Order: sequence, then structure tokens, then C-alpha cells
Amino acid sequence: MYLYHFGLTELPFTLTPNTHFFLALEPHNEALAVLMTALKTGEGFIKVVGEVGTGKTLLCRKLLNEIPEHFITAYIPNPYLNPDELRRAVALELGVKQAQRMSAQLLTQRIQNRLLELHSKGHSVVLILDEAQALPAESLEALRLFTNLETETRKLLQVVLFAQPELDQRLAQTQFRQLRQRITFSYQLRAMNSEEVQQYIQHRLHVAGYKGAVLFSTNICNKITKVSKGIPRIVNVLCHKMLMLSYGQGHYQMTKKQLKAAIKDTESVAGSDSNITKINTVGVLSLSAMIVLLIILAYFVYAFYQSGGAL
Repeated sequence: MYLYHFGLTELPFTLTPNTHFFLALEPHNEALAVLMTALKTGEGFIKVVGEVGTGKTLLCRKLLNEIPEHFITAYIPNPYLNPDELRRAVALELGVKQAQRMSAQLLTQRIQNRLLELHSKGHSVVLILDEAQALPAESLEALRLFTNLETETRKLLQVVLFAQPELDQRLAQTQFRQLRQRITFSYQLRAMNSEEVQQYIQHRLHVAGYKGAVLFSTNICNKITKVSKGIPRIVNVLCHKMLMLSYGQGHYQMTKKQLKAAIKDTESVAGSDSNITKINTVGVLSLSAMIVLLIILAYFVYAFYQSGGAL
């Protein structure tokens, strides 16, 4: 849509977690260091908590890509599963055959046998759950019981939980005190500050192939930080819309006016800062209308080239 206008090879601010765009900022570096250190201990639960949009899933995928080779990982991206479904999902990830047909008791035994087999070959097994706050109460207890599987010297399974702050609220309940005591390492993933937001925006543009002058000034980046509260996902949404507006208007430098329009069109931040969102809309094309026009334009350009230039 605006790739050619800015000389980009790919969209820089998509919402899909893509490790290609990973930037080793302080909070993510610290989180990875905690995870790697904790995994070396070989015991207990490891918990990484962060607000919605702070990059937990991206961090999770980064861990999966960089975890040492002797680790065997079982990854469950959607843990809204009852205990039986959770057991079967873990069994499938570990390569237990015919896991869907076994009784719960036999399945648990097969999982333990598989863990012992992997342990005998020098492997450590890590169960990684994203969005762990969605686990039902019974499944949290089943997860704790998984970690009872052990040899005389070490646990056969470690568990890494990536979750929103709601998980901490749930674990504070008395019924989860046993699981809470087994969390040996924990990290709170924070949002980005102004300097990090500027680095983040420039980094993603660079990775996407941009080689020109600075598009987002320090002043604009500071305003984006204030409105987004440093949440990467919201930064992506605002920057993407600003680039679309700039392309539609034939501009290259991002402006405060474009930021205002992007904020107004984004439900999660609209009205969050009255000093920024107050805007005189007379004669200004709304961002939604601009997007529709750009889509129509892109369609006709595509059709033109597909037809060999003879519409």
C-alpha cells in the first residue's frame, strides 16, 4: 500500500509477532536473561507477566528460537483447555503416539515414560504456555501435578508461563498457594519509555528496508509514547496509520496532525489525552475514509498491471 512510497520491502508495523523485527531493548533482554538462567536450574515454574501488547508472544517465540539444543520444548499457544485436553496437548507435543485414544491414567503414564526417555538421552523438557491467564482452575492444578514427575535428582519437566497480570491475581488465591510456591523465577515485562519507543520505530523501519531521512521526529515519538503508554502493539497501530495517511497525502515526514487523526481512529487510545486528541476536523478527511480510498486505489493499480496496462 505505502511500500513503494517510502522505499520499504515489507510492512514495518504489522501486529503479527515476528522475531525478524525483534529489538533487544532492556526489558526484553532482562526477560530473556531471566528465562535462560531459570531454565539452567532445571526446576520449578518460570513466569513472565506483562500487560496486553507488551510483546509477550514475541518474547515467547524468541525463546523458542534461541533455546539451547538439548532442550525439548512443548509449546501450547492457546491454553484454554480442561485438564484432559491439556494432558493430550502436552502428549502430542512430546510425540506420544495415539494420545487421543488413551485413558487419562494411561496417558499420564505414557507422558512420564516419554519424559524419562528424553531425560536418559540428555534432554531437558520445557513446557511453554502463552496466554497462561486463560488456564481454567482445574488445569492450573493439573499443570502443578505435571511437575511432580521427577527422578531422584531433578524434575523431568519445567514450565514457563507467559501471561497477563490477571494470572498474578488468580495465583494470589489460597487454592493456588502450592503452585505459587513452585514459581522459582518471575519477571514483570514493562512498557517502553520514550527513548525506547524512538529506537523501536527506527529499528522496525530499518528492518523493513527504509533508508531515507528520519520519518518520525523525537517530538512525534515522545507524543506517541505518551498516548500509547509505551505499549508496542499500540505504537504499531498508530505508526501504521500515520504512514498510510502520509502516503495518501503525498507526504514523507510524520506530523502531529497525522498523529491526531490516527489517535482519533484508534479505540484503545482515542480520548486518552485531550491535549493531543482535540482536533479541528473541518476540511480534514477522516482516516477511515482515507483507508477506504487507498484500498480502492490499490485495487485499480493491481488490476491495471494484471491486465497488462489495458483497462
